[in-house]
Amino acid sequence: MTLVLQISYYLSMLSFIVGLKYLSSPLKAKRGNIIAAIGMITAVLATIFSVYLGKSLNLNFILIILAILLGTIIGKRMSDRAEMTKMPQLVSYFNAMGGGCALLLGILEAQQIHQDSRTAEIVLLIAMMIGASSFSGSIIAFLKLSGKQKDKKSIFVMLLSRSILLAMIIVPVLVSFDILNLSLLQEVAILACLACFYGVVFVLPIGGADMPVVISLLNSFTGLATALAGVMFHNIIMIAGGIFVGAAGVLLTLLMCNAMNRSLLSVLAGKFKKSSSYGNSVAKELEIQVTTIGETASKLAFANKVAIIPGYGLAVAQAQHLCNQLEIILENRGVEVEYIIHPVAGRMPGHMNVLLAEADVNYNKLKEMDDVNDEMNSYDVAIVLGANDVVNPAAEQDENSPIFGMPIIKAYNAQNVIVVKRGMSNGYAGVENKLFEYENCTLLFSDAKIALADIINELKSLV
Repeated sequence: MTLVLQISYYLSMLSFIVGLKYLSSPLKAKRGNIIAAIGMITAVLATIFSVYLGKSLNLNFILIILAILLGTIIGKRMSDRAEMTKMPQLVSYFNAMGGGCALLLGILEAQQIHQDSRTAEIVLLIAMMIGASSFSGSIIAFLKLSGKQKDKKSIFVMLLSRSILLAMIIVPVLVSFDILNLSLLQEVAILACLACFYGVVFVLPIGGADMPVVISLLNSFTGLATALAGVMFHNIIMIAGGIFVGAAGVLLTLLMCNAMNRSLLSVLAGKFKKSSSYGNSVAKELEIQVTTIGETASKLAFANKVAIIPGYGLAVAQAQHLCNQLEIILENRGVEVEYIIHPVAGRMPGHMNVLLAEADVNYNKLKEMDDVNDEMNSYDVAIVLGANDVVNPAAEQDENSPIFGMPIIKAYNAQNVIVVKRGMSNGYAGVENKLFEYENCTLLFSDAKIALADIINELKSLV
């Protein structure tokens, strides 16, 4: 049976690799997800049968099956009910469950560990602490994304997080050198509490717009905790799966930090760089041009090529389906329509891609920022929906700007730019948008969903 189990694990690992490969292609992503899920189901069933095959059923077996069924039903219902705009919250919640599992595994293993080895205990403690931090941190991320928790950027919170992290390092060291006399269970209890508290204060200072980075980082934490748990249980599928998740999470985190031209430390501190001279340079009132629904519809109707630049405001307004309707109407008039996506737009990695895919937008029409920036002047109209900092020319032109150096979508190079905004509030970085003063830029003050509906109706009335 051991050979069959090992073969099942290797087949599962192969399915993970194939699934990840398919996830890199929008056309094969759904298939890749299914393949990876089949691999996980195979690993779980193989493990259960290797333990209980040929044995009489006991309470543990019944509880395991009930837990699997209950988790499957609850997870399926949550996924079915979750709106696409709430997907970041769902991802954070599921990641919290993964971290919580690693925490519970560490606590349970501490009660029955037989190895008289401090090294094995350290592996257990690290896995448990990472899982606990990921659990509580993901819960706070979930609350922030749901608007139930505000940012806490005080110096006290920063000092507290560093103090807790230091304590999490010092306690195992003191126990290892017999300076602190604790049993393994006592040590686990203390470190579990510290790690849960650390996860809370770790995420508290981080702003809502940086949640994509936080979600990726917490995912990598959960992956690492799973891999370490695999080492603890000598389970190769847990090790492989954890490494895949951890490595992907770290890579995605660093890529998004590069896309914002910010260090990971500055993101985790909830800070943009500051300049005393910048506040004075933007104190003047912006000179803007306001447009109307009729003017916007006319520009779009008689354009040859249109760019739609979505941002978090599109998700808030739940206007992705109207985007697709606008695209169809314009294409029926012979207008070429493309969507330009900034890597960190939204509140989770790939947020805009997920929203537009849910609205049945053809993925081939989604363009990466770097692929089209040099060709922005070929667009007759660029319509910005709910995006702000990612189209702000100050990132390129004003060395005193807090966002200077951040790669942006060069919307200002389009022949005409229409920015749909509810008001003149700044973006997450608190920077006034220099794009609004450009001669080719006009502002349409409205909720994105209402504006798109009105534009669509106006286009239908045009001959």
